[in-house]
Amino acid sequence: MEQFSHIYENEEITLANLNEEIKRRRTFAIISHPDAGKTTLTEKFLLYGGAINLAGSVKGKKTAKHAVSDWMEIEKERGISVTSSVLQFNYDNYCINILDTPGHEDFSEDTYRTLMAADSAVMVIDGSKGVEKQTIKLFKVCVMRHIPIFTFINKMDRDANDPFELCDEIESILGIKTCPINWPIGSGKEFKGVYDRNTKIVSTFTAAMNGQKEVAERDLHIDSDELIGEIGTHFKDKLIEDVELLDGASAEFNMDEVNAGTLTPVFFGSALTNFGVETFLKHFLKMTSSPLPRNSNEGIIDPFTEDFSAFVFKIQANMNKAHRDRIAFMRICSGKFESGMEVNHVQGGRKVKLSQPQQLMADERKIIEEAYAGDIIGVFDPGIFSIGDTLELSNKKFAFEGIPTFAPEHFARVRQIDTMKRKQFIKGINQIAQEGAIQIFQEYNTGMEEIIVGVVGVLQFDVLKYRLESEYNVEIRLETLPYEYIRWIGNPTEIDLDRIVGTSDMKKIKDLKDRPLLLFVNEWSIGMVLDRNKGLILNDFAK
Repeated sequence: MEQFSHIYENEEITLANLNEEIKRRRTFAIISHPDAGKTTLTEKFLLYGGAINLAGSVKGKKTAKHAVSDWMEIEKERGISVTSSVLQFNYDNYCINILDTPGHEDFSEDTYRTLMAADSAVMVIDGSKGVEKQTIKLFKVCVMRHIPIFTFINKMDRDANDPFELCDEIESILGIKTCPINWPIGSGKEFKGVYDRNTKIVSTFTAAMNGQKEVAERDLHIDSDELIGEIGTHFKDKLIEDVELLDGASAEFNMDEVNAGTLTPVFFGSALTNFGVETFLKHFLKMTSSPLPRNSNEGIIDPFTEDFSAFVFKIQANMNKAHRDRIAFMRICSGKFESGMEVNHVQGGRKVKLSQPQQLMADERKIIEEAYAGDIIGVFDPGIFSIGDTLELSNKKFAFEGIPTFAPEHFARVRQIDTMKRKQFIKGINQIAQEGAIQIFQEYNTGMEEIIVGVVGVLQFDVLKYRLESEYNVEIRLETLPYEYIRWIGNPTEIDLDRIVGTSDMKKIKDLKDRPLLLFVNEWSIGMVLDRNKGLILNDFAK
């Protein structure tokens, strides 16, 4: 213990204190189809945690403290999230880290990386639309990660689909069992509130006005004589009928199945009007676990291990124009972080000092002195970090499992309009590429004169153009290319790259690490090139 105390600079902190701090951490991502109300739900969580006083959708006085998780100018202009936000607040002795992800499918790669840093996920579903396309894609990512999924069916203050049908849809389309924890009474103009199946309490709500935290609420037992006066005979009878059906037909709550990602607890409410939001938050915090162990090449890393460890899951440049810097976002996986500590940068093969550690509320920064396993922190990146890098303090110099890179599906040639701004252009496009938002390729056997950009979703082209202009003062012209398929050459040292027999729709390029690739317009051309070049190995991702 003397050595342990020395590590923490003789502070009166024990292993028990460290464990207690880690135990109260909850780190989760919020996922949804665009417009399902994910950002609104996030803001209501922040309201209950006291992190903001007004919801961001409300235009209050300039002196009022309000925030939105969408902080980029282009996000505010278009009304969509294009990058993940990191938000931390305290509530009921829990320290909560929320990872608010882009809902638009064109930014699914950023969402995937963010889910790698989360221990659980909240899936927000629009009650009037049910399970939508992007919900399916994001859900499958959660299943791949085997992380617990909690469902919040939103917008019950609007006309919504039948709640039984919504649960059936989740089960049939997503393939996960549902267990409603509360149950809605009506919807739209006749939304009367929610019923807690465990306590048998009906909570009737009046919509919160002007984004304020307070709501008019009354809690009544289902057997209370006053309940009919509150919701009417029709809704009381319907509720009793629904409850009987639920008790006989729905899956029973099983925490082991929730943790395994095979059962999702379901909650109903309205984020915009605060119906059921705090109820959901309280249940969610009790059901979720403290930070989970992580896989590494040295085995499982326990979060309660004394030695600090973390991995980089996101890099963001120019979050604040006044700073003009790069922030590497890290998920702390074990131990305690202290400002200025020197750690092993495993992939870089050297020791680095983690300077200017920050926790963020969207684009607002707060310099911190310490953080614990489960926390998300941002550190200054002088250009040495990459997505997936491991930082740790042990002598093993282990590395956490890597974060896969999505193969681009859309390509464009990039040309700068003002050739005198070549330096800014190269700096800008490289920095944005290092964030993982785009992938840069070059014409084979040429320098950086010809740059080809690959993206997962076409909307990323707009973001690239916007950011180069607003952050680097560089205007570009994008020339869309017809290629849809990309393959990395798996054995470049074993074949003569200049003698590859291609097809008329094939293009030879290389990535930033000088690895050769082939682009194709037609999928069938891939097989033809393999047939024409015996021994050639093609991979659909870089190894």
